[in-house]
Amino acid sequence: MHDGVRIDKWLWAARFYKTRTLATQAVVGGKVHLNGERAKPARHVMPGDSLRIRSGPYEHVITVRGLAQRRGSAQSAAALYEEAPESVRAREVRVMQVRLQAVPLYTGRGRPTKKARRTLDRVRDEQ
Repeated sequence: MHDGVRIDKWLWAARFYKTRTLATQAVVGGKVHLNGERAKPARHVMPGDSLRIRSGPYEHVITVRGLAQRRGSAQSAAALYEEAPESVRAREVRVMQVRLQAVPLYTGRGRPTKKARRTLDRVRDEQ
């Protein structure tokens, strides 16, 4: 028997994903690497293991410090891992890049909104 905890269960308990199903899908989808290798959901995590977790445009590089079978408070979840300082800095830079990106503007294609239809009707009625 293994002493560790399944990786999908640990990711859920550490609050990286809201449900165990989402954690399992992320692991199967290749978004979670354990000790530099792609992991499977049933793989066990031990203290000292290194995890690389991609979530959207962000990436967490963490070291497992504790194990949990159940999901607890955010404070207890934060005690389960330690994030690398480079990972924190890279994520902060990425947050700023996402904030500074130009917001896509409406190009006028597609179905008009109710307000736009009323405006068009008013313009047509005046002609």
